[in-house]
Amino acid sequence: MSSKTYEIRPTQSVELLKELHILTRDGKMNQDSRRKLKQVYHLYQFIEPLLNDVKETKGAVSLVDHGAGKSYLGFILYDLFFKDLRDSSHIYGIETREELVTKSEELAARLGFGGMSFLNLSVAESIVSDRLPPAVDVVTALHACNTATDDAIRFGLQKHAKYVVVVPCCQAEIAGVLKRNKSKSLGDALTEIWRHPLHTREFGSQITNVLRCLQLEAHGYQVNVTELVGWEHSMKNELIVAHYKDLPRRRPAERLHEVMDRFGLNELRERFFVDA
Repeated sequence: MSSKTYEIRPTQSVELLKELHILTRDGKMNQDSRRKLKQVYHLYQFIEPLLNDVKETKGAVSLVDHGAGKSYLGFILYDLFFKDLRDSSHIYGIETREELVTKSEELAARLGFGGMSFLNLSVAESIVSDRLPPAVDVVTALHACNTATDDAIRFGLQKHAKYVVVVPCCQAEIAGVLKRNKSKSLGDALTEIWRHPLHTREFGSQITNVLRCLQLEAHGYQVNVTELVGWEHSMKNELIVAHYKDLPRRRPAERLHEVMDRFGLNELRERFFVDA
């Protein structure tokens, strides 16, 4: 990719880029803002083909961004892809902090981004809310902390999403379970993998994402795992992209249960549910 790829595109909203601190208030770019812009385009190059696929297949795209925060991802996707579609395509940002929902609504109104909605809902509420369509095309979650990524995956499964795209962050739940159950398997040499607290945290993070991939595969998805940007920027950049293809489910479901049994994670079966 040439360096020109990371220059601001003619159709991009300058006001949005200022709000996201990709441009300075006087519209300039510095080294830090160029790095941010590079990361934005790097993420977009993964998601754009998925959006094009849905657009070509269905004529319009519905995307739900879970744990949206300030809706950084949603605004970028809308600015680069959705705003010129002139159809019923829509982005929904789901966020539990009401003040962030309000700020996003105000920014979207100021920018004229009419195809964006921001909902102050929990995951459980969003699954049944009539403010969202019964099925959605794409579900995203960018750096949704701890179990919020699992919540986004659950939403995607319930809404029969064609694509699920997540960048997990701060995965502490499984590390806690491993720590609690350590004494039950002290004779097992495998416990050396998570004997030290730092290793417990890192192994917990790794196995969490393994279980997420198996769960998606057990629901018929094809799963690809890659890094979002170079590790020099962040250690939390594992990108999981799942494409629903109605693939065979029995083997990944068996593997999922085997892994949970092997590492004493059975109390989390409900979180990593699979179809009966």
